[in-house]
Amino acid sequence: MSEGTPAVQVLGFDFGTKRIGVASGNRLLGTAQGLRTIAEQGDARFVAIGRLIEEWQPQALVVGVPRHPDGQPHEMTQRAQRFAGQLRGRFKMSVVEVDERYTSAEAQSQGARDLDAASAALILEQYFRETS
Repeated sequence: MSEGTPAVQVLGFDFGTKRIGVASGNRLLGTAQGLRTIAEQGDARFVAIGRLIEEWQPQALVVGVPRHPDGQPHEMTQRAQRFAGQLRGRFKMSVVEVDERYTSAEAQSQGARDLDAASAALILEQYFRETS
């Protein structure tokens, strides 16, 4: 995949300190589906992510980066960016950071059963809109 070409098959992540929502998406189809929520901590969470990468074979990873409503960063902004950096380093893949304000609230308003995975799907849909 060249630098300027958006990935077709991607995995999206809604980062949290206790849980990480994961979704799979296809940019050509414009579809995203929540897969699961990873509750493991430490290295175990990266083992679980590695299994998903092996299973879904994405060309890139997309991480939602939260911000205050005015766009300013906060503590979770830095943590999500650090997580994105860890994914780059561990899996040697392209990692795209996407502004993810309000995805959890939107997923909740849609009645999602797995709020974290649904939020990750919304993050991917936003990525698709931004790269189409």
